[in-house]
Amino acid sequence: MKEKVESIFRNEASAIINIPVTDSYEKVTEIIYDHIHKRNGKLITSGMGKAGQIAHNIATTFSSTGTPAVFLHPSEAQHGDLGVLQKNDVLLAISNSGKTREIIELIDLKNSLFPSIPVIVITGNVTSPLAQKADYFISTGAPSEVCPLGLTPTTSTTVFTVIGDALVVLMMEKIGFSAEDYSKRHHGGYLGIKSREKSGRSDKVS
Repeated sequence: MKEKVESIFRNEASAIINIPVTDSYEKVTEIIYDHIHKRNGKLITSGMGKAGQIAHNIATTFSSTGTPAVFLHPSEAQHGDLGVLQKNDVLLAISNSGKTREIIELIDLKNSLFPSIPVIVITGNVTSPLAQKADYFISTGAPSEVCPLGLTPTTSTTVFTVIGDALVVLMMEKIGFSAEDYSKRHHGGYLGIKSREKSGRSDKVS
């Protein structure tokens, strides 16, 4: 059992190490910075199923670190939630296969409302329909899932998370996000206390 667990960890670690690092990271950071921090737009993340859960996490992490972001469920977008889009926003779409119907349709719907909104795609399929619709593209390296069936999103969600973390950290550094900035956005819990200690803030909310 221990050997099996170690093998799973090695495979996931290898997938992370082998994520292609290209100029796309700098380009994506610049486009997010330009639209959100200069034009007062926001980052819209989207994904379906397990990828959607990662997209939601990426949005909340961006928001807590100074870059306004919201998750848009691709199916709910077809029933009115598309209205959250504004002209200066950026759309970040996640799909391992790059063939997720709801995400492809979301981009088409976005184009009918605000065609100028740039689309960032993170996927493992560089030749997929979704990749072809991207203005900016980040590859996961298409790692094999550690799931014994090769089906359950496992390794793919790991690399999605790591790529999202990289983009968040790059943006934090670009905007000079500080512990004080963090404390103003995350007041509650242990992280709220820790961020206030680091920033020298002692104010409390009763």
